[in-house]
Amino acid sequence: MLLAGFLGLGLASLGFAARTPVKRVVHEKRGALPPRWAPVRRAEPDRVLPLSVGLVQSDLENLEAYLLDVSHPDSPNYGQHWTPAKVADAFRPSAEAVDAVRAWLVEDGEIGADRIALSRSGSWLMANVTVAEAEELLGTEYYVYQHAEGGREHIGCHKGYHLPQHVSKHVDLITPTVHFDTKVDRHGSSEAVQTLGSAKNVGKLGGPKLGGVIHNIFTELEHCDETITLACLRVLYDFVYAPIAPQKNTIGVVEYTPQTHNPADFDVFFANYSKGQVGERPKLVSFDGGSIVSASDIDSIAESSLDLQYVLGLIGNKRQEVQLYQVGDAVEGASFNNLLDGLDASYCTFEGGDDPSQDGIYPDNLPGGFAGPESCGTAKPAFVISTSYGYQEADLTPAYMQRQCAEYGKLSLTGVTFIYSSGDAGVGGRDDVCLDEDGNQVTGGKIFSPTFPGGCPYVTSVGATQVVPGHKVTDPESAVFQRFPSGGGFSNVFPRANFQKAAVNGYLEKFPPGYAPNIFNASGRGFPDVSANGLNYSVALNGDFRLISGTSASAPTFAAILSAVNDARLAVGKKPVGWINPAIYSDAFYGAFNDITNGSNPNCGAAGFLAKPGWDPVTGLGTPNFPKLLARWLLLP
Repeated sequence: MLLAGFLGLGLASLGFAARTPVKRVVHEKRGALPPRWAPVRRAEPDRVLPLSVGLVQSDLENLEAYLLDVSHPDSPNYGQHWTPAKVADAFRPSAEAVDAVRAWLVEDGEIGADRIALSRSGSWLMANVTVAEAEELLGTEYYVYQHAEGGREHIGCHKGYHLPQHVSKHVDLITPTVHFDTKVDRHGSSEAVQTLGSAKNVGKLGGPKLGGVIHNIFTELEHCDETITLACLRVLYDFVYAPIAPQKNTIGVVEYTPQTHNPADFDVFFANYSKGQVGERPKLVSFDGGSIVSASDIDSIAESSLDLQYVLGLIGNKRQEVQLYQVGDAVEGASFNNLLDGLDASYCTFEGGDDPSQDGIYPDNLPGGFAGPESCGTAKPAFVISTSYGYQEADLTPAYMQRQCAEYGKLSLTGVTFIYSSGDAGVGGRDDVCLDEDGNQVTGGKIFSPTFPGGCPYVTSVGATQVVPGHKVTDPESAVFQRFPSGGGFSNVFPRANFQKAAVNGYLEKFPPGYAPNIFNASGRGFPDVSANGLNYSVALNGDFRLISGTSASAPTFAAILSAVNDARLAVGKKPVGWINPAIYSDAFYGAFNDITNGSNPNCGAAGFLAKPGWDPVTGLGTPNFPKLLARWLLLP
């Protein structure tokens, strides 16, 4: 009750500084606390915060146009990707933005100029400030919040924060503020804590569904309706290809610590399904202390084992290197932004970009943590990067997602394809968590809750299909309906992308879902874009085989098939495909996917959406038909 009193005082004071009556506007706000968090006390005034100001980048309004110029089949510049230096120069924040924000920090915040640092990219300004200074600067109050499970704490501002109007137009976001921390306790790295939107816990929303040990190892195609193997996938998608230019091609698979794998399981898998690959391993590319640590816990090795065994197995050739992007140490963990840091120095948070409430911060000074510098542009991005992790959009703020989405777009300009799984909970979140009328995540909510980054137009979102029980592997697949519903729907943050307007509008006009207007955002970016089988993959775990299901399986399968397209293009002197979305939705690729017309993706007390002819928000454009996709892309410049 005492806490309610001082929260009331905080709300009354929100929006003005105690010292100077500067007119402010709301810059970011949070509608409600994430589940199971509650304020317990005001933050200590002398506590130091690493205040990071993300500056508005120049020319982002033209990012899509630049991407279409090198990615649309009708463009004469198709495949002429930009250099990283050109990308960095094109989107560098203006000198006006830097000067305006720096002056605000010095004049309004009375922060000495020597305390303010500008990142190498010019995209972030950072200063270590006390809570008292941050409260006065941002017209807000900071509280310490505590989680109901385990008692872990987080510091953040209440509801939102404010900026002077002339400063607000130059700022994307400021951290730490409303971007909520839900990391697991640092002293419990092996705890199986289910929380939303954390660095240490990134991707729990998209974790695969584990089955029991398989005692009968099927290799025959007659059993593909029970167990998916490499042979099943090759038949499903007519995927027979031997790499021609492996020394030129690259593919990366992203895993976030504490997810790991046991290397010996590769040989168990290959001995049964691809004998010529026994002894093959992925190449470790470490981000922020990421390493392969032995683990006996099945949950800790399932994701990585699934992803890597099937990417390596589908590529099927030891000459083609598969890179494992292992992100974060076992203490601090990591988030999508830590990955982006390592791929692109211009995004680096070493000098101010990471949000301590969402992302792992390095060097990690905790016992057992990675003591080296943060990975900052240390890895050249692979041409295809597959990730089987995700959030709900409601976990994060729009500004946080928009800035990250723009980074995917910028990297795509250099010829990178980002593949993401669409989620395993249909039109909502796990455990029947959907949205209420105020946009809060609640159990039993009726409003659909889309995933991120599937709604970002610059990634390719992959949904899940399955072989229908009792059917042959050569029969049409269905949207997955056993064990989980495939994630799909419409973003509440990103508007409908131009490249998909005709396809998505066509679905809504021909097959109107029949829901009230507030149930989903009919003008949002539709996802997934494509799909692939995601049910009952046979995976070697600790020497045994288990069935694993999820869009976590679909994404690496699609990525491996797409990597073969890149290999073929590189072999004849062409460039990798890069951002594929404008191409696959274009007339040039009509009929290049196996259309899925059966199934749905229920949640939120509703049937979800229905799979129908053409694009749909369950299976996208359909599953890959490799010979057709290969032929279409080889025809392009």
